[in-house]
Amino acid sequence: MPLHTDSAPYQPFSIFLEFLPTKHVQPVPSHIAGYPVMMTIADRVRTDDDPEPLAIAQNYVAEIPKILHFSGKGRDITDFNCFIQAAQKQGYSNVLLLTGDKLKQHQNGQGINTPRTRYLESVNAVMQSKKLAPEIKVGVALNPFKYAHAEHTAQYYKLDKKVHAGADYVIIQLGFDLDALRHAKQYLGDHHAGVDLYACVMPLTLARAEFMYKHQVAGIVLTPHLLELLKQEQEFDILVAEQNVYARCALQILICRHWGFAGVHLSACHNVDEQRKLEEALAHYKNYSLEQCLQEWALLNRLESGDEFKPTVNIFKKAVPSEQVLKFKTMQLMHDSMFDSKIARNVGSKVFNAKLWSGRFANKLLLKSEYFSKHGVVGCESCGQCRLADTLYICPETCPKGLANGPCGGTTLDRCEFGDRECIHSVKARLAEQTHQIDILKDRLIDTVPIESRGTSSWVNWFQPK
Repeated sequence: MPLHTDSAPYQPFSIFLEFLPTKHVQPVPSHIAGYPVMMTIADRVRTDDDPEPLAIAQNYVAEIPKILHFSGKGRDITDFNCFIQAAQKQGYSNVLLLTGDKLKQHQNGQGINTPRTRYLESVNAVMQSKKLAPEIKVGVALNPFKYAHAEHTAQYYKLDKKVHAGADYVIIQLGFDLDALRHAKQYLGDHHAGVDLYACVMPLTLARAEFMYKHQVAGIVLTPHLLELLKQEQEFDILVAEQNVYARCALQILICRHWGFAGVHLSACHNVDEQRKLEEALAHYKNYSLEQCLQEWALLNRLESGDEFKPTVNIFKKAVPSEQVLKFKTMQLMHDSMFDSKIARNVGSKVFNAKLWSGRFANKLLLKSEYFSKHGVVGCESCGQCRLADTLYICPETCPKGLANGPCGGTTLDRCEFGDRECIHSVKARLAEQTHQIDILKDRLIDTVPIESRGTSSWVNWFQPK
């Protein structure tokens, strides 16, 4: 098979045109309104069993530059190894690595031996990609549309990790709050100047907005103001409503270009007619200055305060309970004295020698002892690779997706995407600020847990010769 000649995305303002994973071949333009286009192929967005992007890409000629998405939901590091090595072998040079939203068939497991659905974190996928295929450009996601202090800072802490792991460019989640977009651009400029930023945009129709709102699509913020605006336009004049849909999308693209974004990730603009309408809108506004684009954006969206695209709730900075701080300091002291000190390592290597606990009965007794001593305190699930010292003693196994390096993009005002708890990464972010441990959440890259380690003793594994 010939190598694919994917051009690098780092040219003056480009469009990543997203295609859903369908076997139906669609035309891919080389340019939209003069901006170069790169085809991106989504992964597991419609169903849990969507065709693989690698397979979909084979239906298109090699000359079309492509970005292959990889979603970590329901996958392990071995699955990613197969993906990245196949992409490398087939000559692809660009990937977008995502943790992914909640699987529709997510399985909750309880206890030592009960299986549960796992998610491979994007941080770990980036690390592995740079190890196995360093020549491949790696993109990651950021959701800046977070309006509780802890979930906002947690998003940016994880962004720092993604860049430290080797990410080459960042794509922002779909959103319409320009303040959040501008803040993301400023943050990358201040902290990661060599990393390009792309904004996700969409021609947002009333039907699409109502679908996303009804199904509570993870990470998407749609305010009552925006929904009511689209509804009123649709009721007043269908043709004007359609014209405004593409005008908004074009203005957002041009505003991002004025702000120095490297380009946009364009969703829901698959067919030729949609692309033509967007091109017409872009042509209409192409000579507008930034100030004129912003004025037209405010007028078109009926913005008065400028906060109409933010959630209308009272957000305040939550305090960290003194009991939580005490628990952290106590467990930190226990870890340092029982596991990390020179004496502890010397004694532990003898007490938890793998040979001493290799017998079936002894091993079972040790596993149960570890589980029951830690589960009630931190929520241990016998992963065999304890990461508590890297997560402020808040067990990543208590995250439904098992994420250790930071949050996914699906939280809403500190609430987990699963809706039954507060996001543990928001809890970590608050605790890190209180205890001056922010660098841990920003810089410490936590390895993924191999499947073969689960169900083994982390005590024995900890004291094995490194």
